[in-house]
Parts: sequence; C-alpha cells; structure tokens
Amino acid sequence: MRASTAGWIFAGPALIVLGIFFGIPVVSALLLSLTDFDLYALSDMSNLRFVALGNYLELLQTPLFWKSLGNTAYFVVVGVPLSIAVSLGAALLLNAKAARLKGLFRTALFAPVVTTLVAVAVIWRYLFHTSYGLVNWALGHIGIAPVDWLGDPTWAMPTIILFAVWKNFGYNMVIFIAGLAAIPEDLYEAARIDGASRWKQFVHVTLPMLGPVLLVVAVITVSGYFQLFAEPYVMTRGDPLQSTVSVLYFMYEEGFMWWNLGRASAVAFLLFLIILGVTTLLLRFGRRRELV
Repeated sequence: MRASTAGWIFAGPALIVLGIFFGIPVVSALLLSLTDFDLYALSDMSNLRFVALGNYLELLQTPLFWKSLGNTAYFVVVGVPLSIAVSLGAALLLNAKAARLKGLFRTALFAPVVTTLVAVAVIWRYLFHTSYGLVNWALGHIGIAPVDWLGDPTWAMPTIILFAVWKNFGYNMVIFIAGLAAIPEDLYEAARIDGASRWKQFVHVTLPMLGPVLLVVAVITVSGYFQLFAEPYVMTRGDPLQSTVSVLYFMYEEGFMWWNLGRASAVAFLLFLIILGVTTLLLRFGRRRELV
C-alpha cells in the first residue's frame, strides 16, 4: 500500500498536467464536435445548438473532405515507404565499418530535422520555382524544359513528398542506427561463413533483427505523415486545383477561415480514428510477424 501511495504521489503532478493541458482540451473538442459552434455562437452562446453526429454525417457527404483524405492517403502511401527506405539506407551507410567521419555525417543528415519547418519550406518553394528556381536551372543545363513543380497538379504532391522525406528521414535514421548497433556481429560472421552475400545478409539477418525497430519507425512515421499541414500551407496553400489539400489543412480552413469550429473538431476526431485504425493494423501485423 505504501509503495502504491508513493507511486501515485510521484506520478500525480504529471497526471495533473496531462489532465489540464491534454485531457480537458480533448474532451472539450469532442463535445464541440457535437455542436454547430460557429462565429454566431462565439458572439452569442444562445445560438449554439446540439447536433449530435450531424457534423460527422455532413462531412461524409462533403466532396472536399474526401478529396483531402485522398490527398493525405497518397502522401502517406508514397511518403512513408520512401522515408523509411531512405532512413534505413542512410543508417546502413553510416553504420558500415569503412565509413569515415561518422559523427559529421550523422549531424549533417540529422540537421534538417531540427531546422524550422516553415523557413525550410519557404526555401524549397523558391528552389522549385518555375522561372528562377535552382532545380529548373539545373534541368535546363541538361536540356529538360522547366517544370511547374508547385503549380501543376501532377507534380505538386510529389514535390511536397520529396520535401517531407528530406525533412524527416534523419529522425528515423538515428533510430535505425541504434537498432543496427544492437544486432550481434556473430550473426553476420555465421552468414559469411555460409557463403551469404551482402544482399542475403541484409534480407535474412538485418531485416529480421530490425523487425521491432521497423514497426516502431512505421507507426511513428505513419502517425506523423497523416498530420500533413505545414508543407502545403506554406508551399501551395492547398493548390493547384486542391491537389495538395490535406485533412489537417481542410480542418484549418473549416475552423479558422470559415469559423465552423464544430465541423473542424469533427474533422480532427475522424482523422484520429483513421490514424488509430491504421496504427492498430500495423501493430497487429507486426505481432503476427513475430509469432511466425
């Protein structure tokens, strides 16, 4: 009993902080999503009405919501595997025994993670500018016509995906480096004795041993990529032709442009349910792989 009481005493301050700054806002937002809270209700609470699941049903009939969900799914399906692959590749290169200046390269590759996202997004917007961007200038020197990277619906989302991968892969790279360092060298030595090539060592030793790490990285990356907002907000404002409108960007417009705060809260909880469902599937898949 004394140990239990002492545990609650030590955990109490943290639980109070979580309750005040996380629990109360989440419950308030959930209640808000069940009302038609808008600019009129903000000025006079007598205009507030309880609509139950009306906001959720209305969202499911809104074409722009489905378009934003499709854009976000495209961003996740393409960006997550690409980000994990780049992170794992960089970790393998930096973990190699022959690699020199490991500390310098780790710092350089991790630097984009700690840079200000908005500032870097502005720089990338100028790099991919149609008229005077550095990317089109380089392509022009090899005979390729300028590409409207952020003004063409075909290229806008791939450009944002490329930026997001560059910005975030360093975080996963550090996790993979820690996972690679935990793999016993004896396994590689046994594989080399059996005549396994480097590719077979990677497939049959590295990947299986990195299974739990891959699962953690996948869950973190999927959760983060579903929350796409700053990149399209700074680089495209959801254009062209709403091809880069994400779910969070749609929520932002509903809440802070049109002041439909009830609908915006409903968007947030729908996105939460989607992320919860996807991450649950990933965890179940990872557990089945471990059992096999």
